[in-house]
Amino acid sequence: MKCRIIGLMQVIVRVTPKARRERFEEGKNGVFTAAVKEKAERNEANDRVQRLLAVHFNVPLVNVKFLTGQRSRKKIFEVVE
Repeated sequence: MKCRIIGLMQVIVRVTPKARRERFEEGKNGVFTAAVKEKAERNEANDRVQRLLAVHFNVPLVNVKFLTGQRSRKKIFEVVE
């Protein structure tokens, strides 16, 4: 059985941790904006954004991989559809 990649994309997300209200939206130029309640410690905010992307694109969590931006507000994820 061969594995076939249907769609592969890189997604840029600008993250604001420790927000009062959670918000996740796609802005202009395909850049997403995420405000999450989780802190930036122990990858909590990154993990939450990863879950939000999985729900947004309707893919399993394992299909969303964190690529760059560990300590930055601008993060890049890879989504396999």
